[in-house]
Amino acid sequence: MAETNPPIDAVDIQDDLPEQLRIRREKRAGLLEKGVEPYPVSVPRTQSLTHIRQKYGELEIDVATGVVESVAGRIIFKRDTGKLCFATLREGDGTELQAMFSLDKVGEDSLASWKSDIDLGDMVSVTGEIITSKRGELSILASGWALAAKALRPLPNDHKPMSEETRVRMRYVDLIVRPEARSNARLRPAVMRSLRETFQSREYLEVETPMLQVQPGGAAARPFKTFSNAYDIDLYLRIAPELFLKRCVVGGIERVFEINRNFRNEGADSSHSPEFAMIESYEAYGDWRTKAELARSLVQDAAMNIFGSHIARHHDGRESDLGGSWREISLYDAISEGVGEPVTALTPVHELKKIAEKLGMKVDPSWIQGKLAEEIFEHVSAGSLNEPTFVMGFPIDNAPLVRAHRDLPGVVEKWDLYIDGFELATGYSELIDPVIQRERLVEQARLGAKGDVEAMRVDEDFLRAMEYGMPPMGGLGMGVDRLLMALTGLGIRETILFPLVKPEVE
Repeated sequence: MAETNPPIDAVDIQDDLPEQLRIRREKRAGLLEKGVEPYPVSVPRTQSLTHIRQKYGELEIDVATGVVESVAGRIIFKRDTGKLCFATLREGDGTELQAMFSLDKVGEDSLASWKSDIDLGDMVSVTGEIITSKRGELSILASGWALAAKALRPLPNDHKPMSEETRVRMRYVDLIVRPEARSNARLRPAVMRSLRETFQSREYLEVETPMLQVQPGGAAARPFKTFSNAYDIDLYLRIAPELFLKRCVVGGIERVFEINRNFRNEGADSSHSPEFAMIESYEAYGDWRTKAELARSLVQDAAMNIFGSHIARHHDGRESDLGGSWREISLYDAISEGVGEPVTALTPVHELKKIAEKLGMKVDPSWIQGKLAEEIFEHVSAGSLNEPTFVMGFPIDNAPLVRAHRDLPGVVEKWDLYIDGFELATGYSELIDPVIQRERLVEQARLGAKGDVEAMRVDEDFLRAMEYGMPPMGGLGMGVDRLLMALTGLGIRETILFPLVKPEVE
């Protein structure tokens, strides 16, 4: 006779479970013994709780509609008292409805089973008449009920809320218990719709470009590396879609954008995640000025769609005015003001190192002039750029894909947009000369050979595409997660539904 595995409830390890988990598993076993399926394939459900609320929300006190419906939801409140029991059901969007179970309506056995077998967190179907109680509470007066899913773990209670780390790690529980988590989850698709509508109103075409790339490009970042068994080659998760989107422009898609996921093998903090969502767009015959105007429209349109105005209302009650035209400052003017002496793109690197030392900064010996200048800027401006601000004019040796400034030597036509102290977006007048582009990428390759893990590589196919003729254009990159940060005031791990976290230690 073939051996069968013992049911999970019979395994000895159950004895080591915390009491609440053990009791719930015992209830599951008891249901199976009685022939009740604790995880049925389906349960009665004729209407959502939201529909019931919308249709019957204005009923007067103590009204019986005569309408019988079947609803389903998770039990988040339960009170068992004698011949009349109460429960609050909640469905996914947070809509709640009271359910009432009376002895004369459901019968003695059913009511006893409700009291003994059902716990907070269980999912149930309730069939009954839609009424209002004597206190005016819209309710369903049960004539029958069925278990939809037995919860084997109890929900957190209000007396011991989850920590931020636990919320991030167990977002599924966070979504159950915290309205803000559900609101944040619904905010992202609303912002995505707004972004697409803004692009479509300007006749941009949305495309998809590869996440797996033969070589990474389009940004100064350290990539994640993987391997293709089918092709027997190393591949990289993309750090940016830029070089493929520019190929689109060469091919005649003159206004193109992508909402993409990028991967950068770097640090993680309140504004950085190794996996993140980003918008990139390119516009033939545009420049850094046209892309600055587009960035402002994207942010303001999103705020208008979410809040009905350009005033963003943050989770902590603070408001942020994203309206109007935004101020501009020069990167090198900001550095000069911050360090108390003139600094330009032509200031030698040894002078910049002296300035950095005076500021108490740790300087990486491999940093080139442009990288050091940007690090000094970040140091002196940290936390000060709260109102929307375009920081204009970046060093040429740290922006190999960007056109040289038409007036300022050593500077490229690049801006970074700061809101609430963090960088939200960046824009450029793109470099379109394939000869100069090759020289820039070769120089990047030299830096890579010296140990710079963020240096770009020579992409021969991209250069070949440029040699077919690339029109003048402007480019824009904006972090979607960071846009949500600007709209809500939350950290990046709260704007991403399931951010990367380290595995739990057993």
